[in-house]
Amino acid sequence: MSSFVQPAVSGQEPSKASQYRPISSHLAITPPVSVVIPAMNEAENLPYVFKTLPAWIHEVVLVDGNSTDNTVEVARELWPDVKVVKQIGKGKGDALITGFAASTGDIIVMVDADGSADGNEIVSYVSALVSGADFAKGSRFANGGGTDDMTPIRKLGNWALCTVVNRKFGARYTDLCYGYNAFWRHCLDKIDLDCTGFEVETLMNIRVVKAGLKVQEIPSHEYLRIHGASNLRAVRDGLRVLRVILKERSNRRSLRRAHALALGTTRGEVS
Repeated sequence: MSSFVQPAVSGQEPSKASQYRPISSHLAITPPVSVVIPAMNEAENLPYVFKTLPAWIHEVVLVDGNSTDNTVEVARELWPDVKVVKQIGKGKGDALITGFAASTGDIIVMVDADGSADGNEIVSYVSALVSGADFAKGSRFANGGGTDDMTPIRKLGNWALCTVVNRKFGARYTDLCYGYNAFWRHCLDKIDLDCTGFEVETLMNIRVVKAGLKVQEIPSHEYLRIHGASNLRAVRDGLRVLRVILKERSNRRSLRRAHALALGTTRGEVS
């Protein structure tokens, strides 16, 4: 699997140039990039999402959560080669797991379908990955990032939960509950996603740290949802995130105890 930036030299032979995907007049990449977009009744927002997606991405995977509007038809009109898959389960975690399984790129980018994310930022995520990171994590609170869509209560909750994760797992995150991320496909084997709802983003952030993967935060700006209402509920989903943190912390302690016990048994056998 290639993971480097290659100069996009004009005048190359077609057979050689086709190995690379042009990003700009100066840069190209070899790894195919899949963009996974979970969507349910987002027909009005998809035009804003798709118009910012770079033309050089390998594929768009739209995970349809049993939409009752024309989300699928709009997606196919906007991006004729879009891969549409039906969501297995009901929550965002289920949708992302479905989309990841259906994607074929070496790099996977997860983007919300409400118009809050700018697809032009994808180049920053991909650049971080081809430069050596395993997981490129979007942050609204890193230098250069921002948000138009968080109430003071949500900001406080995000900060508090982020602080807990940093202290309990040794992370250095500036943002926790944000759905704009990118990673190499091999990360999926190490984080083994198994949750259904909005807390999936927190679970990913915790498990990449536990797996020892190299994480780089990417400053990102979150815009207001353009149409419709979010299914996010601050208190309900905040409690779900907290439960995930506590569960992962408990699992980490159990693994440490098991490792210590196994190590002690081995030493006893040797002696």
